[in-house]
Amino acid sequence: MKNPRDVIKRPVITERTSEFIDQLKYVFEVDIKANKTEIKQAVEQIFKVKVASVNTLRMPAKPKRYGRHSGYTSEWKKAIVQLAEGSKPLEFFEASV
Repeated sequence: MKNPRDVIKRPVITERTSEFIDQLKYVFEVDIKANKTEIKQAVEQIFKVKVASVNTLRMPAKPKRYGRHSGYTSEWKKAIVQLAEGSKPLEFFEASV
């Protein structure tokens, strides 16, 4: 089995993903070769929560220009993780006052 920290790269925090927190949904950038089972096991091991479902999608490469140089951004994979009812919210999404 892969190391859970190699499967989950980073959380994706945007306005849209912060609206999902009320529904116990969290968005992560994951390894492009990871499947839903590996993502579920990695989130459960790292954050000690119960995962109800995982949805994944591949974000395509986009053309970018910088002056006269052009190229593409990297293709990456995004996972939307739904926590089970009664699970605690993830800590790094909490705002400290």
